Amino acid sequence: MLQKKPWSLIVVLMALMVTMAACSSYSSNGNGKNGKETGGSKKEQVLNLTANDIATLNSLGSYEAGSTVVMSNIFEGLYRLDEESKPVEGIAESHDVSDDQKKYTFHLRKNAKWSNGTPVTAHDFEYAWKKAVGAETLSPFSFLMAQIKNASAIQTPSDPLYNKPDKLGVKATDDYTLEVELDNPTPYFLSLVTIPVYYPQNKEFVEAQGDQYALGTDKIIYNGPFILNNWKQGTSWTYKKNPDYWDAKNVKLETINATVLKETSTAVNMYEAGQLDAVGVTAEFVDQYKSSDEFSTHLDSTIYFIRMNQQNKNLANVNIRKALYIGWDKQGLEKILNDGSVPAGYVVPKEFVFDEEGNDFRSKYESFNKTDIDQAVEYWNKGLEELGVDKMTLEFLSYDAESTKTVAQYVKNQWEKNLPGLTININQQPNKQKLELETKQEYELTYSGWVPIYQDAITLLEIFHSENAYNWMNFSNPKVDALIDSSYSEADTKKRWNNLQEAEKIILEDLAGVSPMFQNGTAILQKPYVKGIARHTYGTGVSYKWAYIE
Repeated sequence: MLQKKPWSLIVVLMALMVTMAACSSYSSNGNGKNGKETGGSKKEQVLNLTANDIATLNSLGSYEAGSTVVMSNIFEGLYRLDEESKPVEGIAESHDVSDDQKKYTFHLRKNAKWSNGTPVTAHDFEYAWKKAVGAETLSPFSFLMAQIKNASAIQTPSDPLYNKPDKLGVKATDDYTLEVELDNPTPYFLSLVTIPVYYPQNKEFVEAQGDQYALGTDKIIYNGPFILNNWKQGTSWTYKKNPDYWDAKNVKLETINATVLKETSTAVNMYEAGQLDAVGVTAEFVDQYKSSDEFSTHLDSTIYFIRMNQQNKNLANVNIRKALYIGWDKQGLEKILNDGSVPAGYVVPKEFVFDEEGNDFRSKYESFNKTDIDQAVEYWNKGLEELGVDKMTLEFLSYDAESTKTVAQYVKNQWEKNLPGLTININQQPNKQKLELETKQEYELTYSGWVPIYQDAITLLEIFHSENAYNWMNFSNPKVDALIDSSYSEADTKKRWNNLQEAEKIILEDLAGVSPMFQNGTAILQKPYVKGIARHTYGTGVSYKWAYIE
């Protein structure tokens, strides 16, 4: 069972992090020539992109999507995601798995080095992983280590193993061999070790920096394809090819210039002027560029939904939540977003995870609780009667990007039109402040989202477990808890699959735990000479290791 972490340790979330602004995380491998002749040739191995700001560069800290992209390109774990979003060898050159699937032995490369010349060893992984689960650090993402032997017990105050990280099932048997024991078989374990909380840290260097570690580019050492230069918080930074990276010969880009831009119009203007090589575009630009060969849209696995904080007495009422869930027309979002996003009545995305026969997780329940205004009004009136009120005012917390404001306003208008006596006040906040309010549960309704961290349905469902650190809705249901708990140990894959599908059904259809909005699509402009950017459907977002200028 997962242990809920103290709120003070959780400032930002890996998943809500896509702010809908144009950013480098959404780049494609598009080819062609723009009808506006924005330029079609370039020789230098230099890539110019927009980016979300960096919250932290500490792989054991409170990071979000922007930070995850950066860390996955300057650090490397045992495995990394390849161009097809499949785990491939990183610092580990191979691994063995025991017959019972509960022991992994990783064999590390002997030519992997930190950027200060120190070898990357199995001890660096053991140090970082044990540090992640110890109470002195307690990484906000340590719950992703729950499958490792004793990880949950070490994080549970009532357990005899509490805060005994040395009991974690990971051991460096020599400099280049790492043994990992799991509590249960975990078929997605290799995709787990690609994410930042599983990255190594060099004990000697980290402890020499003290509380200054990772606060500047001179306070970090790197073991990934790139190193970081000229980091100006909230403004820009530069990636430089790491000459000490074990696979440097296959890294073609010499420089990546990343600029933080909040306004899509600014980014598009810079793209037109040849100052940027790829930008994400929002709805108002799609019609202008959709006929261009440099334009493309892609459906990814990010799910956006409205969290309803059940600490609020009104939202603790299931009839009020159901009314909010089905009391607005999701189909209208497709035209508003205009970027390839699709309306969603689910939290596990389509085209994301498949069973052994190749069936999509969505094949059993395509969608839940479709829009039904008449039924919504019935739920609404019943909920008002149960609460003894005839009207209600709720605050709707949202991101401060222009596109999210449009979506929030649309939902507000729908609710106020369809549910008599409801007033919605929109509270737009910058990403960091919004996330702080969510982590403290100082909100009523919030425009939220989740990026799958690894390729399994449980990564989207476990946030509804009553003890999960990211259950910011105060949602709790014993049957859902039991189904989620069983998914960590159930050996029968078909039974596990069905259990997770039933858990989602209870969360949405029976209890309206959140109101799903849409599965995210991204609209992209990219110069035809940009090749090889790997966009991942889960986890670390984007890899530039294989990117190049043609």
